[in-house]
Amino acid sequence: MPRLMQTLTPQDGRQSETALFVARGTRRLLRRLRFSTVTELPLLSGRRADIVALAADGGVHIVEIKSSIADFRADMKWREYRAHCDRLYFAIPESVPVEIMPPDAGLIVADAYGAEILREAPEHRLAAATRRAVLMRFAHAAAHRLHGLSDPEVMAMGPIG
Repeated sequence: MPRLMQTLTPQDGRQSETALFVARGTRRLLRRLRFSTVTELPLLSGRRADIVALAADGGVHIVEIKSSIADFRADMKWREYRAHCDRLYFAIPESVPVEIMPPDAGLIVADAYGAEILREAPEHRLAAATRRAVLMRFAHAAAHRLHGLSDPEVMAMGPIG
């Protein structure tokens, strides 16, 4: 992957090629819907959200990517994400059966080129203090990554916070 893409999309080697394609297609969809997105955002709980999407009105959505049935069954940390967003979605490739995904979360089907929302997520509004904390993390991550484009050495210093 070119250095520029590594700076813009933090990866730790755990993401499969399928997961990276689903993330790209999902982010394209979210951009068309006028959201700004950040990937691999550390949350106050210590977990990292695959995609955090910020709406113009300050709404926060988290998208958890599941690239396979095994990935879904092996990872239940997504339940903790509800405390950090107004709406929680899963994004999956067409190869993952829709039926296994929790019905109380939104559902997106994606590939490398785009995505479609199959089911809207129920809304559970964040408390003001939590919203502020998530927005601050979002802003710091975005600014840090943007700084890394003009000064790649700054990325070695690690994220703030």
